[in-house]
Amino acid sequence: MSAEIELYIHIPFCIRKCNYCDFLSFPAGEETRKRYMKALFTELKGRSGECGEYEVSSVFIGGGTPSVLEPDTVEELFRTIRESYRLHPEAEITLECNPATADREKLKRYRRAGINRLSVGLQSASGEELKTLGRIHTFGQFLETYSLVREAGFTNVNVDIMSALPGQSISSYEKTLRAVLHLKPMPEHISAYSLIVEEGTPFYRMKEQGTLFLPDEEEERLMYYRTKVLLAQAGYRRYEISNYALPGYECRHNKGYWTRKEYLGFGIGAASLYREARFVNSSDMDAYIEAPMAARSAPEPLSAREQMEETMFLGLRLMDGVTEEAFKAGFGCGLMDVYAPVIARNQADGLLLYRDGRLWLTEKGIDLSNYVLAQFLL
Repeated sequence: MSAEIELYIHIPFCIRKCNYCDFLSFPAGEETRKRYMKALFTELKGRSGECGEYEVSSVFIGGGTPSVLEPDTVEELFRTIRESYRLHPEAEITLECNPATADREKLKRYRRAGINRLSVGLQSASGEELKTLGRIHTFGQFLETYSLVREAGFTNVNVDIMSALPGQSISSYEKTLRAVLHLKPMPEHISAYSLIVEEGTPFYRMKEQGTLFLPDEEEERLMYYRTKVLLAQAGYRRYEISNYALPGYECRHNKGYWTRKEYLGFGIGAASLYREARFVNSSDMDAYIEAPMAARSAPEPLSAREQMEETMFLGLRLMDGVTEEAFKAGFGCGLMDVYAPVIARNQADGLLLYRDGRLWLTEKGIDLSNYVLAQFLL
């Protein structure tokens, strides 16, 4: 049986940068896009030897806004992947989509090209909140796109929403939640993120100037609880701190990240985990276009200690937590051999539970997850 690997493909282009976005993304003209995609195809073909013994279990096309790509380009992308890699017949293949950049023909051709999962960025059902975020779509456009997505034959759809937005109330956030749950059919997956104000973004500058008015901590917590309660009532299982799925629809690609499955990243700024080493591509667009095969940093091998740390602070994001069996299989020793004091302390504080060979965060532990996870750095 072949070992499995995941592929991440970065499309950095967008129509306009959102006010909260610190991702490596920017608007670009058609010529720049063409040159970038040519370099990306070169990298995909050139790296295929690294995957000789692997089968690709998932592909995630992220950005930026990958749905700015024309169908011809997406078709060429998947021809390149199929010719260069062993793609599992039931691989999960996700593309991120902005409602303002999709149309009927594009979505149908994406589906025919092999994309079988779409992640649609709604963020909010409030027109005012969408404007504040700098989104280029309206809620009406989202509804139209969602209908076209289903019409095109997509049966595995994620919708992204955000809480703790400037000017957002608990009531307006709940309207967004309910609007998503009223979609027919309901999305198979919902990612519900709390806004983090990142350095270098317009929101960060506004915060520094005292002009960004965010919900207080108590309101933010209530939004988080409403998410959990309403989605559970609708049949969604929370399987990761910010991710909810109907039975059988957890995002396999992202679960791979949290369980430290090997993956290769392609395109500018894309990161990889391969043979217990991490490396990243240059974020310099000109350098990447000029020599995509030379854009990768030197691999940084992970020590056994670093591998253990990653296993814990990534794995504990999952509601299933980390099992004794998996830890022993990876490192030849038990969780308690390495982390007994940390586990005991956090159990006593009601933040962790250890039972039947499994360690996971309690509800209180999820609230304080950054504090708990930091303690697993040896």
